[in-house]
Amino acid sequence: METTGTRMEVLQEKYELVIGLEVHAQLMTQTKLFCGDSATFGGDPNTHISPITLAYPGTLPMLNREAVEFAVRMGLACNCEISRVNWFARKHYFYPDLPKGYQTSQHINNICQGGGVKIQTGGKERVVKLHHIHLEEDAGKSIHDAHGEKTAIDHNRAGVPLVEIVSDPDLYSADEAYAYVTEIRKLVRFLGICDGNMEEGSMRCDANISIRPRGDKKLGTKVEVKNLNSIRNVKRAIEFEAKRMMEMAESGEKIIQQTRSFDAENGTTFALRSKEEANDYRYFPDPDLPPFLVTEERLAAIRAAMPELPEAVQARYMKDYQLPPYDARLLSEEKEMVRYFESVLEHTQQYKSVSNWLLGPVKAWLNENNASLDSFVLSPSQLAKLVELVASGQISFSSASSRLLPKILEQPGADPLQLAAGLNLLQNAGETEIEAWVSEVLSKMPEKVAEYKKGKKGLIGLFMGEVKKISKGKADPKLTTSLLEQKLNQ
Repeated sequence: METTGTRMEVLQEKYELVIGLEVHAQLMTQTKLFCGDSATFGGDPNTHISPITLAYPGTLPMLNREAVEFAVRMGLACNCEISRVNWFARKHYFYPDLPKGYQTSQHINNICQGGGVKIQTGGKERVVKLHHIHLEEDAGKSIHDAHGEKTAIDHNRAGVPLVEIVSDPDLYSADEAYAYVTEIRKLVRFLGICDGNMEEGSMRCDANISIRPRGDKKLGTKVEVKNLNSIRNVKRAIEFEAKRMMEMAESGEKIIQQTRSFDAENGTTFALRSKEEANDYRYFPDPDLPPFLVTEERLAAIRAAMPELPEAVQARYMKDYQLPPYDARLLSEEKEMVRYFESVLEHTQQYKSVSNWLLGPVKAWLNENNASLDSFVLSPSQLAKLVELVASGQISFSSASSRLLPKILEQPGADPLQLAAGLNLLQNAGETEIEAWVSEVLSKMPEKVAEYKKGKKGLIGLFMGEVKKISKGKADPKLTTSLLEQKLNQ
């Protein structure tokens, strides 16, 4: 009997999946795109509003300068061509929660053209081509489950600035889409233009999905899955649609262009409406907003203020600190991690050890406590002291990470060395004492010693553990290993 997995493998050999993604990132400006209303997330419903947000007659919009700068930052990070002359258009579409009855967006011209985003999947790296990045305003929020059969409208989000990052149909698997959205989120966070919080809706993704026979160059009929609110759901929705469309093609059913939504509970998509074409939106230039310019001087100033991007940080860590690619990549993913790591290095040159601490015990603690590095109570100088204690052999990494770190986190101002002494964790045994412990362990395990001498070199870890046990953690691991090897090789 053919399994589902085998069935999909057969279909994937016959059909190619083609994906284009539209990622909407809410910009972290203080105010909205065309007025001074607060753009902050949250607040009581309909409190971040004014006559402009509510589209009262006679009101006029004024463009938010910072939003333009944020869009340019994203374009520069993606190697886009920045348009010098820009204007906004009115996109006519029924938004029940956008009072104007149209959305102010860009249409023919976009502030950022072309460019690409580098992704890595299956150990291979490539650049996914972008079509453009444009500025637009967000809609409000319709709440359907608050008042029985009535729909409540919250206009707080209406008019909040967005950039929409539109890829070419240049993604060919759900895994590539997952990697692409992950990179987008990393970039917007690193640039400080969006918090990337998909659960709160500050970053959302629409997926345009089609299939075609392998080897065919013509794109198939696409469906668009709207408002995917997590990177995992982007992957799940694409996987479901790929299977659905391939099975439709196999059974001779016609694939209809339509807009669909994703049900995260059961992992399926469902139809919302037939898809509109661009001319259905009746775009025309907004007469209330004059064209806006990105001058050469302003572009140069934005470029000069750009932070070092993750890819460059990763390369620098590998070159300057001889960190392996894995460590360098993880340390460079978040601006907060870069800042903390480099602050620790102001107090120690144990580069790899600092990396081990941050990617090991520190990251584990943050995950367990659902905390961010910005709220981590251990100062960079204190972590450096911990690293130096281990590097100097005064305390083992195991004791430092499992016993000393929790105590320091309870007493953030305490001195690590004094705490370690109070907990009796210092490895203060001399060579003579350690040699006696080594001899005692080996004399108790003659069979294991014989196995080691016959080639089972991995047993040294067993002997190390026994020495650690009887020494109560006071034996220096490096010296213990050296003495064990000397005696075992005699």
